[in-house]
Amino acid sequence: MGRKRTKSGKIRLAEVAELAGVSPITASRFFRNPEALSVAKRARVESAAKELGYVPNLAARALASQRTEVIGVLIPSLTNNVFSDVLRGIYDASEGSRYSIQLSNTRYSILQEEKLLRLFLAQKPAGLIVTGIDQTAESRLMLEAADCPIVQIMEIGPNPVDMMIGFSHYDAARAAVAHLYAQGCRKIGFVGARMDPRVQRRLDGYVSAVKDAGLFDQRLIVTTGTPTSVTLGGTLFTDLLARQPDIDAVFCANDDLALGVLFECRRREIAVPEQIAIVGFNDLEFMASSVPTLTSVRTNRYEMGKTAATMLIEAIDGRRPEQAVLDLGFKVIERQSSVLRRADSQPAVSGMVAG
Repeated sequence: MGRKRTKSGKIRLAEVAELAGVSPITASRFFRNPEALSVAKRARVESAAKELGYVPNLAARALASQRTEVIGVLIPSLTNNVFSDVLRGIYDASEGSRYSIQLSNTRYSILQEEKLLRLFLAQKPAGLIVTGIDQTAESRLMLEAADCPIVQIMEIGPNPVDMMIGFSHYDAARAAVAHLYAQGCRKIGFVGARMDPRVQRRLDGYVSAVKDAGLFDQRLIVTTGTPTSVTLGGTLFTDLLARQPDIDAVFCANDDLALGVLFECRRREIAVPEQIAIVGFNDLEFMASSVPTLTSVRTNRYEMGKTAATMLIEAIDGRRPEQAVLDLGFKVIERQSSVLRRADSQPAVSGMVAG
């Protein structure tokens, strides 16, 4: 049974220290930097705090130190498997450190991101992890003025706010198209959904590759602003076939769409890859388990999250990385859905596949 509270109803740090058998300074040190205490003292203070229901005043601590021990993470989706892998890396890297993770979902809205950035920065975070490079002008100004390290993730660009880790969506899309050309495909469609800036760059890479090959056809592109899903992949593929029934390949902006295309091909008894080859993007786990298995562009999402959090924590502690911008690259993972092994195949676009 816990101890009786003071008249104000608030448990004081001195009470935690008394119950733990340590000085108030030692108890305070535990909440600022637990690694500075021995394992035994950490256990006693933590146990006492739990028994008394003590919660440290982060706002007061921020006023005293000019910084909380919170790392803010802004991502566009909490349900998208792509970002769940990134978050797993972030949490794994921060586990055991004195920093806690605070998540916010921007819902793919740059205005919502701006609002959340203002809220985060008012709380004096130790650092920020922000998705993408397409912030509003106001968000950019806030980030540049922020008194904490910042890592932009999921892509790379020429003008980082502070640190940046990701890959080129444009080059990755060109690599996917190059792979399909190497298999002998010539009428390659593109299906995309939601069309956030990263998906738009994949479309730009596709357009660049087919134009370089002299095979661009606007009718081969089907996109929508609707959020992505497997069902939507089948719908977009149906629209594509209505426009161009003689297509021989489809490059999908993500793996959900690719799986939807595969299901629609099975429903229509279209042989994959003999009649239509399919390539997705991100290489989620189910791509290697489908029948046939699905080719996809592998992006290093877990490593991206883990490395971003590691870079940020080291920068917070005064150890800046040698490279402020880190390109993790990508790789086209060739599987049954696109490997035709035609004897007359010649790549129309070369030098695009990256590891």
